[in-house]
Amino acid sequence: MKKIVLASAFAFLASCASQNTTTPSSFDWKGANVYFAVTDRFNNGNPDNDVNFNRTEKAAVLRGFEGGDIRGVIQKIDEGYFNKLGINAIWLTPIVEQIHGATDEGTGLTYAFHGYWTKDWTALDPNFGTEEDLKELVEKAHQNGIRIVLDAVINHTGPVTYADPEYPNKWVRTEPQCTYNSYEMTTACTLVKNLPDVITESDENVGLPPMLEQKWRKEGRYEKEMSELNVFFVKTGFPRAPKYYIMKWLADYIVKYGIDGYRIDTLKHTNEDVWKDFKKVCDLAFAEYKLNNPKKILDNSPFFTIGELYGYGISQKRLYDFGDKKVNYYQNGLNSLINFDFKGDANKSYEEIFSNYDQILHTDLSGNTVMNYISSHDDGGPFDKERKRNYEAGTKLLLAPGISQVYYGDETARKLIVEGAIGDANLRSNMNWDEVKNNPETQKVLTHWQKLGQFRRNHAAVGAGKHQMVSNSPYWFTRTYKDDKVLVGLDLNPGVKEISVAGIFENGTRLRDAYSGKTAKVTNGKVSIDSEFGIVLYEKL
Repeated sequence: MKKIVLASAFAFLASCASQNTTTPSSFDWKGANVYFAVTDRFNNGNPDNDVNFNRTEKAAVLRGFEGGDIRGVIQKIDEGYFNKLGINAIWLTPIVEQIHGATDEGTGLTYAFHGYWTKDWTALDPNFGTEEDLKELVEKAHQNGIRIVLDAVINHTGPVTYADPEYPNKWVRTEPQCTYNSYEMTTACTLVKNLPDVITESDENVGLPPMLEQKWRKEGRYEKEMSELNVFFVKTGFPRAPKYYIMKWLADYIVKYGIDGYRIDTLKHTNEDVWKDFKKVCDLAFAEYKLNNPKKILDNSPFFTIGELYGYGISQKRLYDFGDKKVNYYQNGLNSLINFDFKGDANKSYEEIFSNYDQILHTDLSGNTVMNYISSHDDGGPFDKERKRNYEAGTKLLLAPGISQVYYGDETARKLIVEGAIGDANLRSNMNWDEVKNNPETQKVLTHWQKLGQFRRNHAAVGAGKHQMVSNSPYWFTRTYKDDKVLVGLDLNPGVKEISVAGIFENGTRLRDAYSGKTAKVTNGKVSIDSEFGIVLYEKL
């Protein structure tokens, strides 16, 4: 039954794809420039939603809600902030309803400001905004050529608190705690104490958790939610197991709002077949959205899934080793994985990074990619923690092959060390908008990131193209993707910079340096430009 229903569902998916006549743009997920924001810490667009569910207990430093919301992201889209930074995808931390109470993980009282402690997958947390806000966010992002990626948490619920009862024992386990020394003790266990683990390996039919039934009845939407669940399970043929309930609830954000991708949290702590099924559900939901909203389709790009496989790096290529088992997550629903290697690789030379990544991405990982980052929300060992190498960080991240992840404030040297904060709270400080407005050095750093970001956005060749070194000293390289070609020079001397472009650009070709804004013409197989900068970003005019 399950196979028959899924087969017909995928026939529907194929028919939807054939009706899409939108002309593809130069966008390619393999070269995307993604902005990652902790929703609560980025920008407070609506102070009226700062306190909900009586979340009024005093939390430890940077461990309570600070006011950031979806409205704040919309404001920055309206202001052109993301366009100036060359962003073509925004990834937000989870915005679904979080636990109402606070808990102490050993670092002081903490609320679920980060979004990873789900109470109800079917509702938005009012601290983050409303359904109307989310609808407007996606529509305005798409109008600006920006995709929206939300965060999917299927592995666990939120902690149990005085205000948040535990899900039923057929839904979650509360022990043993993971030891991470084997596949089973990474997947069939709780990540930490008091973080109930969804029993995602189970295919047993279970009923709706009583807490959700009571909540939905009180909110007047029980019949609607149950009707939609019935339709989903009949259409897919999946059993009513916990993982499939959650997949349905997450897919609703695709069907209703047209989000473009999911970043998958705690990937390796769940059996890999879960993600294969999740990708099928997402693809079907994306096809349904496109069928219902033909005028809102950006291009033919598929629904995007990227996984947080903690500890994975591009050097591991396709296999992640648990010690007693190796898993290929790219064969289990993932388009991309976050690259934990890059923060260390960023200490290497440009060519060592670029040529190595190019080789792996175009051979071992062909058809897939990785997302590089220099800092993140839960990595206590970022590149340049003290923010002393901001220009170098931007150059290496934004010109590296693969996807670039700009963590909010990377582009403005937002502090990653905050007095009084403990652990990962340091990584989640409020965005430094005051410095952006008033600090000349912050503005200079931001300008550097903007120039590189726009160049990356305008040329899929930068992240998705084939890399070729042209000259080692001075350092020049090309990137080529389909009919898009760029030529880049780094660590050059100010003043006149000349390079032979024979075999790269024909005589008479007019080029623009996207960094200085100056133009040049290829003459006698060479191109020359006089600028005050040590960077040249040549693009065809």
